[in-house]
Amino acid sequence: MKGRILKVTVFFSLLLVVATGILALSSRKSSPQDDRSQQLLDLNEISQLIDRGDYDKAKQKTDEYADMMRSKPIEDSVGINGIAMCTLTIFFMAMVFLYVYMNILRPFDKMKDYASEIAKGNFDLPLNYERSNYFGAFTWAFDSMRKEITRSRMAEYEAIENNKTVIATLSHDIKTPITSIRAYAEGLEENLDTSPERRSRYLEVLMRKCDEVTALTNDLFLHSLSDLNMLQMKPEEFELVPFLKQSIGEIATEHEDVIFRKPDISPVIYADKKRVNQIVENLINNSRKYAKTNITVSLTQSDDLVSIHFRDKGPGIPDEDMPFITDKFYRGKNVGDENGSGLGLYIVRYIAEQSGGSLELINHTSGEEGLEAVVSLPIKKH
Repeated sequence: MKGRILKVTVFFSLLLVVATGILALSSRKSSPQDDRSQQLLDLNEISQLIDRGDYDKAKQKTDEYADMMRSKPIEDSVGINGIAMCTLTIFFMAMVFLYVYMNILRPFDKMKDYASEIAKGNFDLPLNYERSNYFGAFTWAFDSMRKEITRSRMAEYEAIENNKTVIATLSHDIKTPITSIRAYAEGLEENLDTSPERRSRYLEVLMRKCDEVTALTNDLFLHSLSDLNMLQMKPEEFELVPFLKQSIGEIATEHEDVIFRKPDISPVIYADKKRVNQIVENLINNSRKYAKTNITVSLTQSDDLVSIHFRDKGPGIPDEDMPFITDKFYRGKNVGDENGSGLGLYIVRYIAEQSGGSLELINHTSGEEGLEAVVSLPIKKH
């Protein structure tokens, strides 16, 4: 486009130069040899009139000749004026071309280069534009499109990452009930079920853990292509103390390393039982794995929150790891050779926040050392 306009400008400039040359030549040809002969004849006629003594007529002829000579420079100036006009026209055309280049061609070239960068996937390149020029509205719309594509790509990337997190989270949670199933199955194999009541309880726990695995597998299937925020929560109203007693009893049946301090309060919460059970299992198993000490579970209540305290006597979490320890896939420096995905505390924090609560981790360094995990959940108000 720029080359075409330049060619048109040069063509018309040359056309004007040719026209000016023709005009100059024609002005020079306006005084041919017959004009000079006519001038000589006029001078000779004036001389004869003087010789005859006809001074009045001679004066008249002289005045006519003078007028003719005075008009001659004006006729010659026609070529000069044509050249000047041609020069001004060429200058004007050059100014027009410069204006077109600065306000149309150069922004157009910039847009073309920018579109090439966008086509290469470079969406971080900003487009500087002035809304006052001819491409202002177009460039503004183009840059808005770039920002929208960038946001869409970021959303797509986050969705993919969240899908991976869902799979990793649910896979991690599946390990916990499977571990319990194995423990109870080994107990049955070794005939630890010495009474019908104990055997019945073992089988009941096995069935419940199988149901948990089924539910988690369903979640893994349903949410493998979903965003983490769409992980289903099915809250219901239930008493927390008997729920914790049952949940901790199932977890601590074989190990007997969890002490539940039954409180004087009996709070009713509104949350997803299955998710709260995941919180309890994850925190207890986390302490078992890394602290390897007894775990004390207790409750406190404020005006609108009930807090579940999980306290062990292990080394705690290093201070440099504490800000990141609930991030997904993050593992602290003191994990040693213990296997893990770095998702346990992340799952606990996520479920607590989705339930309207929070997770707080406290290192106890004075007195009896250890880590205290405090999960706060909202109380169901009547």
